[in-house]
Formats: sequence, C-alpha cells, structure tokens
Amino acid sequence: MNVKPKLKIVLCSPRGFCAGVVRAIDTVERALTLYGAPVYVRHEIVHNRYVVDSLRAKGAIFVEELAEIPDDTTAPVVFSAHGVPKSVPADAQRRNFFSLDATCPLVTKVHREAAIHFKRGHEILLIGHSHHPEVVGTVGQLPAGAVTLIETAEDAEKFAPKDADNLAFVTQTTLSIDDTAEIVAVLKQRFPNIHGPHKEDICYATTNRQLAVKKVAPVVDALIVVGAPNSSNSQRLREVAEREGCKVSVLAQRAGDLDWSMFEGIKSLGITAGASAPEVIVEEIMDAFAARYELEVETVSAAEENEFFPLPRSLRPDAA
Repeated sequence: MNVKPKLKIVLCSPRGFCAGVVRAIDTVERALTLYGAPVYVRHEIVHNRYVVDSLRAKGAIFVEELAEIPDDTTAPVVFSAHGVPKSVPADAQRRNFFSLDATCPLVTKVHREAAIHFKRGHEILLIGHSHHPEVVGTVGQLPAGAVTLIETAEDAEKFAPKDADNLAFVTQTTLSIDDTAEIVAVLKQRFPNIHGPHKEDICYATTNRQLAVKKVAPVVDALIVVGAPNSSNSQRLREVAEREGCKVSVLAQRAGDLDWSMFEGIKSLGITAGASAPEVIVEEIMDAFAARYELEVETVSAAEENEFFPLPRSLRPDAA
C-alpha cells in the first residue's frame, strides 16, 4: 500500500465571491424565480464559466449585444456586474425591454466620479486594461474622446495633457494595487494638481484578496488561483503571487485543468479564488489534492469582510 506524501495547504482568506458578484448572480436567480425562463444576460454575468453554465442550465440566455435579443420579448434583460456604456440601457429603453442593472455598486461609484469630473471640465484619465468590459462601460459613460486610457506607468510618463492643471483620474476596480500605485505616483509627480478619487477605486475585495496572497505566497512552494483567464481580479492574484516570490503560480478554472507535473515535490500549497469564483471549485481542487496527498490545512486571513449590496429595487420583496 502506497503511503501518500504529506502536503500543507494554506487557504487564503478572504477568497472567492465578493458582495458585488453575489448581488449579480442573485439578480439573475431572483429574476428566474419571479419571471421564469428565459432571462437574458448581456455578457457573462461574472467572469466564471462554472457560474455562467449553472445559470444557463436554469434558463439564463447569455448574449454579447442587445441586438441578439428578440424585439418582442417580455423577458427580463440583465446587465452584467462589470457595468455597461450608457448606450446600452438607452437602447434597452428604446426597445421597451424590462432591464435589470446588476452593475457592482463599486463600479457605479467610478461611473459617477467620472461624470462629476466631466461636469467640472476636467480632462479624465482612466487607469485600466483596454477591452475589459468594466473599462468599456466606464469610458462609455461619457462622450467619445472624454476619457484617455492609461494602462502602464510608461503610458503615464508619455501622456500629454491639454492642461496639466485640469486633470482627474479614476481606476478600474480590479487592478493590481502595486501596479496602480506606481501609475498614480507617476501621474502625481508629473501633475501635482491632478484630482483623484476621495476613496480608492480599487474595490475592497480586490485589495483584500491581494493582501491575503501577499501573506501566503512567500511561505508556500506553489499557489493556485481559482478563476477564469478573462477575470481581471483573478489574473492579478496570480501576478501578485509571482511577484511575491512564489515560483509556481497557477490560474485554474477547475481541478481537471491542473497540470500535476507542476506540483511534483512540493511540501506546501497556497489556494485562493478570484472574486467571481465559487467556493465549490476550491473544494473540488482540495479533493483532487486529497486523493494524492495527506493534507494538513491552515487558513491565513488578511481581512474580515461583511459587505452586502441589496438587489435592484424591482427585484426586492418590498418593491410592490
């Protein structure tokens, strides 16, 4: 009989679903309960295949654009947690759709900040990743050309403003804390009068998950981030682990995605999950390791989370 090698698993806390993701998923599920299938969802409600497939099985239909939805539908149409350009709700209203906005309230906060800066006549910089739906949604809150995207410190060095004393910046909510701090430092050095957010735009969940990884990554031989390749906050967690000196930093959607050769000879393993990844997949991955190793499990915590965001008003029991 083979004796399993010992493996210490260090679970990062917090990990997994944040309040904005819970609200978005609950929006689709509540709409399905109240109105029945189908419920149309523009873009993946959150960036996680398991979540999307689960909702699809319950009757959600995912589309990339409203043009894919029949004109005569009375079904609810949900906008994803990442937020949408202003043109999308306007189009939904023109077509008389019953729309439900599942945009994370912390993304909505960034939209409002950008709108206030625009109203005050500031030239607006958005620190973020091009083509990410959250960035597309934020840029789409304002007229074309009103927002300049800054992706790197090099972009910040090269940026030539119309008026160096009339600038403001906002950021995507799911960025690397360290990368963003570097970019902001360059902007503030070059433009001392630039206006920033009253409270940091990078959301509490992104910050807390990165802080937990910073504590765990230096003390384990490998670290797994449960999350999707198109999930910005999950990709940032893997990068943070790498930067903190963890030699094997892997992003995995499911246990079946793991390349076991990467974990040969390890004695300790960190596990975390992006804000859109369900805990059930963390458990699935731990079960896969338990089949091969004798596990000792420890949890390292960086913060307590008790945030809660209520559902869109029309879905609340008191809406009537």
